[in-house]
Amino acid sequence: MVIVNLVADFELPFAFSLKERRKILNSIKSKLKKFNVSILDISGEYPKEASIAIVFAAHDEKQAGVIKRNIEEFLFRNFPEIEFFFDEEII
Repeated sequence: MVIVNLVADFELPFAFSLKERRKILNSIKSKLKKFNVSILDISGEYPKEASIAIVFAAHDEKQAGVIKRNIEEFLFRNFPEIEFFFDEEII
């Protein structure tokens, strides 16, 4: 069994306040719940950048890769206007 920690960094050029950023992140977080993952907002104070940590358990690294790709494809489909990058750590 492996534990995967994904840090997703988002660029939000259309968010001008922390309230707007929080609204966008809450939407993303609520939609990612269907993947049975733990999500934490780890953003700083700058409203145009956001980061969330996504943590989940998988049977092996192959399954972890499949889940990561599914999350990535889901974000591309549902939030095409948001640019994001993943940083991955497998324990």
